[in-house]
Amino acid sequence: MAEMDYGLTEQQQEIRSIMREFAEERVKPVRAELDEKDIFPRELLNELGKMDLMGLYIPEEYGGFGAESMLDFVIAIEELSRVCIGVSVSYAANALGADPIIIGGSDEQKKKYLAPLAKGEKLAAFALTEPNAGSDAGGIQTTAVKKGDKYVLNGTKQWITNGGEADTYSVMAMTDRSKGARGASFFILEKGMPGFTFGKKENKMGIRASATRELIFEDCEVPAANLIGREGMGFIIAMKTFDVSRPGIAAQGVGLAQGALDEVINYARQRVQFGKPIIANQGYQWTLADLATKTEAARALLYSVCRTADKSTKDISKYSAMIKLFATDVAMDVTTWAVQLLGGYGYMKEYPVEKMMRDAKILQIYEGTNQVQRDVIGAALIKEYASKK
Repeated sequence: MAEMDYGLTEQQQEIRSIMREFAEERVKPVRAELDEKDIFPRELLNELGKMDLMGLYIPEEYGGFGAESMLDFVIAIEELSRVCIGVSVSYAANALGADPIIIGGSDEQKKKYLAPLAKGEKLAAFALTEPNAGSDAGGIQTTAVKKGDKYVLNGTKQWITNGGEADTYSVMAMTDRSKGARGASFFILEKGMPGFTFGKKENKMGIRASATRELIFEDCEVPAANLIGREGMGFIIAMKTFDVSRPGIAAQGVGLAQGALDEVINYARQRVQFGKPIIANQGYQWTLADLATKTEAARALLYSVCRTADKSTKDISKYSAMIKLFATDVAMDVTTWAVQLLGGYGYMKEYPVEKMMRDAKILQIYEGTNQVQRDVIGAALIKEYASKK
């Protein structure tokens, strides 16, 4: 397949090639079984750890690969997502869980927690969402009360990706409820801490290979040394985390859209109706043209946002929101059309596009719904234009 020249470095091209081969040879043969049986892809993640791909985003001084650009990690996510985002979200969520430590953690915390993640020896998870608080981070109910050299956590987190499977958890809790969002703080928790347990594994429509569980804290004592940054920095750390993680969700969208497009075109070249391959029909071609154009546009914007993030010290929240919004809407559009264009076959589980369509829906929901992304973009525009007066 002809690909646009995005000026990728040799390292980025190598990452793309290695992850594409891994996805095709190791993930594709088992993706249907992982989905059908709700199996967490631990073995696949262990393999990625041995290939030094689990620590792409982690600085070298803390045992990681020390990628030269956000784009390196995004390319890896994109390639994995072309085959299965159930696997790719399990992979990417590891970075999401580590990001608060990278952004606000002390040198000691980074040395202790990042190296095992980089090697794939341990997995991480990010815990903000609760039964009554998701996009409204200031509405969280989990509390952390300081007692001597410890904090005591009480509360519940919901729909946590890698929940129960991860070893290291970045958890947001209220240390001063009177301050609203400014009273939130982040803590590093470890699986097995007394008072830290898990609810049931959720039975989901899509990304079924990914583990999603409730986290329960009942008088869970956490060393004060596990506070990330200072008290009250939780909201700031969360927003900075989303700035770097939302392009990763967009990469899932781009990869998934490309994977669905690949399936449709390969099917249309082989499927014969009325004496000719259905891809020869102009109506079919026009639909494919629209889907391919949207997918490439999403990829171009994604790569541009990553490069902007690497070069700029300015707030990139607007651009991260834009690409998360656009790429995930494209993924939903392309996968829905993929099912339609395969007709009855598209609805059957022996073809992967029905799974792709089920998987695509979550992309418009997690890491901030696409309605919230529009709020972020709109607020940024209002602020920008008000400052021009």
